[in-house]
Amino acid sequence: MPEPSITFRKSFSRRLLLGLAAAQLAVPLLAGAVQAASMDEIKKRGLIVATEDDYRPFEFVKDGKPTGFDNELIEDLRKYAPFEIKQEILPWTGILAGVSTGKYDVAITAAIITKERKKSLDFTSPIADATHYYVKRKDDKSISSIKDLNSKTVGVQAGSALLGRLPELGTMLEKEGGKLGKVVEYTSYPEAYQDLALGRVDYVVNTIINLKTLVAEKPAVFEMGQAVSGKSFPAWAVAKDNTALIDFLNGFIAKEKETGRFAELQKKWFGESFPDLPVSFEPEF
Repeated sequence: MPEPSITFRKSFSRRLLLGLAAAQLAVPLLAGAVQAASMDEIKKRGLIVATEDDYRPFEFVKDGKPTGFDNELIEDLRKYAPFEIKQEILPWTGILAGVSTGKYDVAITAAIITKERKKSLDFTSPIADATHYYVKRKDDKSISSIKDLNSKTVGVQAGSALLGRLPELGTMLEKEGGKLGKVVEYTSYPEAYQDLALGRVDYVVNTIINLKTLVAEKPAVFEMGQAVSGKSFPAWAVAKDNTALIDFLNGFIAKEKETGRFAELQKKWFGESFPDLPVSFEPEF
């Protein structure tokens, strides 16, 4: 059996050089020169899949091999698809831009579905829950509920969907007579967690799955708080209006759910399954 096609690109921190990524996303709107491959083209040359290099527990590299929730699904996809799967592993920075311009056929990563992203991308059925929570230092007794976040400094990733939804937390605080404090933006979440541990920020906002992983790895340092957003979901992304590819990928996801494999991998990597995920999701933000 031939070795699977896996290409590693130079690794940087997740969402590094965000301004450049935003500029890249604008390319298809301005140039319109590159278009997404049709299913007929994909069947001939293979499906080009982009995954992230370091976004635990969805995708990461261990001992030189890709692993995590999405990477295990890719191994199943190789068996399901009647064509080759060509995987490229790279930093987040270039992934969605590469999909929107046709460089990659699909981003198999936990891309949160947002209104802005849906202008240039389409998304598969959600793969998990991505509701936003806060995490604090375990020894910080000044925070025990959302109202205690009043005027405190929050860390969040620059250019992320989580940054865009911080006003929801601001509204929650205003109802308690408080307000959102200083917002510090980071190029990667590991940097934000480091500053939290050092006391440079008071709390960090990220998705429930990412924070559960963080707290499980460092239970003596961090403690998880409550939800600070409405419902949010991650999914795989393809170029806008590539309906045939979305249908193919949704068919694969549906089969994984029917066999119980999807729930099995969710429990393995997230600590729980999400049986009530919507088949499709229209974001408010």
